[in-house]
Amino acid sequence: MLDNESLLLELAKLSWASTLSEESRRALAESVTPMELGTGDIVVRPGSSVDNVSFIIQGRLSATVRDAFGNMVLERTLTRGMAIGIFAMALGEDMTLEVVATERALIYQMPTLQLLQLTARFHDLQMVMFRLAAGNVRSMVLADRVCPHPTVVGVLHQSQTTRWVTEQLVLRLRSLDETITVAGDDSRWMNHREVSYQLWYRDGALIPEEERQAHVQEWRGRGRVLFDLDAEHNPNDLARLLSYADTILWCVTPREAEQAVRSIRKLLAIDPGWGKKIRLVWVLDPQTTFSPFLPELQQLPFSFKVATSTSREGAGQLINQGIERLVRHLRGVCVGIALGGGAARGMAHLGVLKALEQHGIFVDMIAGTSAGAMTGTIYAAGMDPEFSTQCFKNDLKLSWFFKSLPGGGYWYLLHQYRRNRFDPMLRKYLDNAQMDQLVVPMHTISVDLVEGKPLIRSTGDAVRNILESINLPPLSLPIVNSGQAIVDGGLLNNVPAVVLVANGCNFVIASTVTATLEKDFMGIRSTGKVSKHHFLASIQVLMRQNLIQCSDCSRRHCL
Repeated sequence: MLDNESLLLELAKLSWASTLSEESRRALAESVTPMELGTGDIVVRPGSSVDNVSFIIQGRLSATVRDAFGNMVLERTLTRGMAIGIFAMALGEDMTLEVVATERALIYQMPTLQLLQLTARFHDLQMVMFRLAAGNVRSMVLADRVCPHPTVVGVLHQSQTTRWVTEQLVLRLRSLDETITVAGDDSRWMNHREVSYQLWYRDGALIPEEERQAHVQEWRGRGRVLFDLDAEHNPNDLARLLSYADTILWCVTPREAEQAVRSIRKLLAIDPGWGKKIRLVWVLDPQTTFSPFLPELQQLPFSFKVATSTSREGAGQLINQGIERLVRHLRGVCVGIALGGGAARGMAHLGVLKALEQHGIFVDMIAGTSAGAMTGTIYAAGMDPEFSTQCFKNDLKLSWFFKSLPGGGYWYLLHQYRRNRFDPMLRKYLDNAQMDQLVVPMHTISVDLVEGKPLIRSTGDAVRNILESINLPPLSLPIVNSGQAIVDGGLLNNVPAVVLVANGCNFVIASTVTATLEKDFMGIRSTGKVSKHHFLASIQVLMRQNLIQCSDCSRRHCL
């Protein structure tokens, strides 16, 4: 059980509590009861009265709100500094709320009535509670555009070769006027003028608890803290340090992949819930095309790829933006781009991506449907948009026969697809890459005709996911796999912006090539004639029908 001074110290680490007067903070510490939670422990059960307010001091919890029929209507991850039960205090009624610890956590709990009495006594505490409640409203009701902003970051290194990543992160954050404190095991930081440094390991051993707590007390109000540590330290020591961390960046080179798997398994054996806050940071050399595929660690969230430069043919600038994407992640910014379907027109997305790059805009996540899935996945693999455009021009060059047909470009794409020519064409650039190995997270959209629902693919074979998303009905048969009949995603979601929002993007760019529909069909307005070849006319009707559907879908999803 924590004594009163320890309770005060833990409270002081929270940004909202650090603004309180010493008298208010001490009164709060005397009123709360600390509760240590294990992974899976339930804090609030559905349908039960919420008679307590809980302040999260360490760890993560998951909050789920359900409607009267038991359907989930909202799910949020709760992290250090957030509060549970503020709404219940205001509403005075039971909530259909469930809160479960997803990792080891520490919360301070107190009866709602007692908190009301304290807020009546201390006006600064009253204002803080209003701000916490307003923050909950902004995040859960008004769709707050700010992603989690981790203030304590663990950076683990599988070897010394990745230590430069921390230095680059610190320098970039400092250039954005952030105050940084580094605590770790590398004494070279002690002479660094840009940061305040505290050595937490001496002679290979973790410093005593009293010294660590004294350092934590010094951090109050200082800004962001980075733990910069060797991943091979004693797992129990690392667990003590990383319990403070909001997120963990695990830096590893491809040759250290197996070693990293063993180290991460040791840490997750202590608390499996930490898997949700570990982000692998693959540090790639200039010749490496893709990071290793580690199915053993697929439960981890998406990874980052970092390189100082690349010398591969056709490689673009995306891979060189790894540090910048890490910085955006730490600052609560995630930029996504949704690429719509549109057959041959979809190649125009590559021009959009190039234009964004020329203006210094590099995305953190991509979602694509049909042609957008193909161009988006190629770009997410790190290929330069101009190089990709030239490759597609060469690979999809029309023969004289298709040039002579009305709508010959569509007929050629259909011919190539039905002859299974897209698979080998795409594997020239993607080989057998899995989605997890791409430079940035990619989501392809297709539709299952059996369930009548969209399929969002963010894992699995990249080429296979593309082939599913461009499988246009009824010009080709559904791909039958695992009880699913899979066709082009444009049937339900032609511009998948909502997929990016659901995956944490707070800034979304949409690129569509079907928003404007050409007001002519089969030459009716330009020539006044209709093809007498019934088969060709029927196919053109089907293709026009699909184009209209995609155009309508694009308008609705981009509003």
